[in-house]
Amino acid sequence: MEELEDYYKDPDDRPGVQELFDNIVAELPSLEKLLEECNDHWAYEDKVYRFYHQSYKVYRLQSSTQEVVEKLRLLAPNRTLNEWFMTIIREGTGKEFKVEDNQNWLVVTRPILEAFFHARYFLEMIVKYGKELDAPPRLMPSGWASVRRTQLHDTRYSARCSATTDAKWMGIGTVPL
Repeated sequence: MEELEDYYKDPDDRPGVQELFDNIVAELPSLEKLLEECNDHWAYEDKVYRFYHQSYKVYRLQSSTQEVVEKLRLLAPNRTLNEWFMTIIREGTGKEFKVEDNQNWLVVTRPILEAFFHARYFLEMIVKYGKELDAPPRLMPSGWASVRRTQLHDTRYSARCSATTDAKWMGIGTVPL
Protein backbone atom coordinates (compact mmCIF):
# COMPACT_ATOMS: atom_id res chain seq x y z
CA MET A 1 0.00 0.00 0.00
CA GLU A 2 2.86 2.37 0.80
CA GLU A 3 4.26 1.78 -2.68
CA LEU A 4 0.93 2.84 -4.20
CA GLU A 5 0.84 6.02 -2.06
CA ASP A 6 4.36 6.91 -3.21
CA TYR A 7 3.28 6.33 -6.79
CA TYR A 8 0.51 8.91 -6.43
CA LYS A 9 2.83 11.47 -4.84
CA ASP A 10 5.24 11.32 -7.74
CA PRO A 11 4.89 13.66 -10.69
CA ASP A 12 3.33 12.19 -13.81
CA ASP A 13 6.32 12.20 -16.14
CA ARG A 14 4.70 10.39 -19.05
CA PRO A 15 5.72 12.13 -22.29
CA GLY A 16 2.24 13.23 -23.43
CA VAL A 17 1.30 14.56 -20.00
CA GLN A 18 4.62 16.32 -19.50
CA GLU A 19 4.45 17.90 -22.96
CA LEU A 20 0.97 19.23 -22.24
CA PHE A 21 2.04 20.61 -18.87
CA ASP A 22 5.21 22.21 -20.29
CA ASN A 23 3.17 23.84 -23.06
CA ILE A 24 0.68 25.17 -20.52
CA VAL A 25 3.45 26.68 -18.39
CA ALA A 26 5.11 28.21 -21.46
CA GLU A 27 1.82 29.71 -22.66
CA LEU A 28 0.53 30.75 -19.24
CA PRO A 29 0.74 34.53 -19.83
CA SER A 30 -1.28 34.32 -23.05
CA LEU A 31 -3.70 31.82 -21.46
CA GLU A 32 -4.29 34.18 -18.54
CA LYS A 33 -4.90 37.04 -20.95
CA LEU A 34 -7.39 34.97 -22.94
CA LEU A 35 -9.20 33.94 -19.74
CA GLU A 36 -9.38 37.57 -18.71
CA GLU A 37 -10.91 38.42 -22.10
CA CYS A 38 -13.42 35.56 -21.74
CA ASN A 39 -14.41 36.84 -18.29
CA ASP A 40 -14.72 40.42 -19.49
CA HIS A 41 -18.10 42.08 -19.09
CA TRP A 42 -18.70 42.26 -22.85
CA ALA A 43 -17.61 38.69 -23.60
CA TYR A 44 -19.27 36.88 -20.71
CA GLU A 45 -21.79 38.84 -18.69
CA ASP A 46 -23.27 40.75 -21.60
CA LYS A 47 -23.53 37.74 -23.92
CA VAL A 48 -25.37 35.64 -21.33
CA TYR A 49 -27.72 38.59 -20.84
CA ARG A 50 -28.17 38.76 -24.64
CA PHE A 51 -29.30 35.13 -24.62
CA TYR A 52 -32.05 35.91 -22.10
CA HIS A 53 -32.88 39.18 -23.88
CA GLN A 54 -33.26 37.15 -27.08
CA SER A 55 -30.75 39.31 -28.89
CA TYR A 56 -28.81 38.23 -31.96
CA LYS A 57 -25.70 39.55 -30.15
CA VAL A 58 -25.44 36.20 -28.34
CA TYR A 59 -24.08 34.85 -31.65
CA ARG A 60 -20.95 36.95 -31.11
CA LEU A 61 -19.97 34.62 -28.28
CA GLN A 62 -18.92 32.07 -30.90
CA SER A 63 -15.74 33.97 -31.71
CA SER A 64 -14.59 33.75 -28.07
CA THR A 65 -15.35 30.04 -28.04
CA GLN A 66 -13.40 29.45 -31.24
CA GLU A 67 -10.44 31.45 -29.95
CA VAL A 68 -10.28 29.31 -26.80
CA VAL A 69 -10.55 26.06 -28.76
CA GLU A 70 -7.70 27.10 -31.05
CA LYS A 71 -5.56 27.85 -28.01
CA LEU A 72 -6.43 24.46 -26.50
CA ARG A 73 -5.40 22.74 -29.74
CA LEU A 74 -2.01 24.44 -29.64
CA LEU A 75 -1.29 23.05 -26.17
CA ALA A 76 -1.26 19.47 -27.47
CA PRO A 77 -0.72 19.95 -31.21
CA ASN A 78 -0.16 16.26 -32.00
CA ARG A 79 -3.42 15.16 -30.44
CA THR A 80 -7.07 15.69 -31.20
CA LEU A 81 -9.30 17.20 -28.56
CA ASN A 82 -11.86 15.01 -26.82
CA GLU A 83 -14.64 13.88 -29.14
CA TRP A 84 -17.48 14.87 -26.77
CA PHE A 85 -15.96 18.30 -26.21
CA MET A 86 -15.61 18.84 -29.94
CA THR A 87 -19.22 17.76 -30.51
CA ILE A 88 -20.35 20.44 -28.05
CA ILE A 89 -18.12 22.98 -29.82
CA ARG A 90 -19.40 22.05 -33.30
CA GLU A 91 -23.02 22.29 -32.15
CA GLY A 92 -22.39 25.72 -30.61
CA THR A 93 -20.31 27.41 -33.31
CA GLY A 94 -20.61 28.21 -36.99
CA LYS A 95 -24.09 29.65 -36.58
CA GLU A 96 -25.39 32.77 -38.27
CA PHE A 97 -28.44 34.60 -37.04
CA LYS A 98 -31.65 34.16 -39.02
CA VAL A 99 -34.89 35.89 -38.08
CA GLU A 100 -36.66 32.53 -37.86
CA ASP A 101 -34.24 31.55 -35.05
CA ASN A 102 -36.40 33.69 -32.77
CA GLN A 103 -39.19 31.11 -33.08
CA ASN A 104 -36.92 28.36 -31.74
CA TRP A 105 -34.56 30.45 -29.60
CA LEU A 106 -33.54 27.91 -26.95
CA VAL A 107 -32.86 25.10 -29.40
CA VAL A 108 -30.84 27.32 -31.72
CA THR A 109 -28.89 29.50 -29.28
CA ARG A 110 -28.44 27.46 -26.10
CA PRO A 111 -25.65 25.39 -27.75
CA ILE A 112 -23.74 28.65 -28.30
CA LEU A 113 -23.65 29.28 -24.56
CA GLU A 114 -22.96 25.64 -23.76
CA ALA A 115 -19.95 25.59 -26.08
CA PHE A 116 -18.59 28.81 -24.57
CA PHE A 117 -19.10 27.56 -21.01
CA HIS A 118 -17.24 24.31 -21.72
CA ALA A 119 -14.38 26.06 -23.52
CA ARG A 120 -14.13 28.67 -20.77
CA TYR A 121 -14.14 25.96 -18.08
CA PHE A 122 -11.18 24.17 -19.64
CA LEU A 123 -9.30 27.42 -20.11
CA GLU A 124 -9.97 28.30 -16.46
CA MET A 125 -8.73 24.89 -15.26
CA ILE A 126 -5.63 25.10 -17.45
CA VAL A 127 -4.75 28.51 -16.04
CA LYS A 128 -5.51 27.43 -12.47
CA TYR A 129 -3.39 24.30 -12.55
CA GLY A 130 -0.69 25.86 -14.70
CA LYS A 131 -0.21 28.34 -11.85
CA GLU A 132 -0.74 25.99 -8.89
CA LEU A 133 1.19 22.89 -9.92
CA ASP A 134 4.94 22.50 -10.12
CA ALA A 135 4.53 19.31 -12.12
CA PRO A 136 1.59 17.27 -13.40
CA PRO A 137 0.51 14.93 -10.57
CA ARG A 138 -0.36 11.25 -10.92
CA LEU A 139 -3.18 11.61 -8.39
CA MET A 140 -5.11 14.43 -9.97
CA PRO A 141 -7.43 17.14 -8.72
CA SER A 142 -10.72 17.00 -10.63
CA GLY A 143 -10.00 20.11 -12.72
CA TRP A 144 -6.59 18.85 -13.83
CA ALA A 145 -8.08 15.42 -14.56
CA SER A 146 -10.68 17.03 -16.82
CA VAL A 147 -7.94 18.92 -18.66
CA ARG A 148 -6.04 15.67 -19.16
CA ARG A 149 -9.20 13.90 -20.32
CA THR A 150 -9.99 16.64 -22.83
CA GLN A 151 -6.46 17.15 -24.08
CA LEU A 152 -5.06 13.63 -24.06
CA HIS A 153 -7.94 11.20 -24.30
CA ASP A 154 -10.54 10.33 -26.86
CA THR A 155 -13.93 9.34 -25.43
CA ARG A 156 -13.66 5.86 -26.93
CA TYR A 157 -11.32 5.12 -24.02
CA SER A 158 -13.54 6.65 -21.34
CA ALA A 159 -15.81 3.71 -20.58
CA ARG A 160 -13.07 1.11 -20.34
CA CYS A 161 -9.99 3.14 -19.53
CA SER A 162 -8.03 1.81 -16.56
CA ALA A 163 -4.68 3.08 -15.36
CA THR A 164 -3.02 0.22 -17.25
CA THR A 165 -4.92 0.96 -20.46
CA ASP A 166 -4.13 4.65 -20.08
CA ALA A 167 -0.43 3.95 -19.61
CA LYS A 168 -0.37 1.62 -22.60
CA TRP A 169 -2.15 4.24 -24.72
CA MET A 170 0.39 6.85 -23.62
CA GLY A 171 3.15 4.49 -24.74
CA ILE A 172 4.79 3.77 -21.38
CA GLY A 173 3.84 0.17 -20.65
CA THR A 174 1.91 -0.58 -17.49
CA VAL A 175 1.22 1.28 -14.28
CA PRO A 176 0.95 -0.49 -10.92
CA LEU A 177 -2.59 -0.66 -9.58
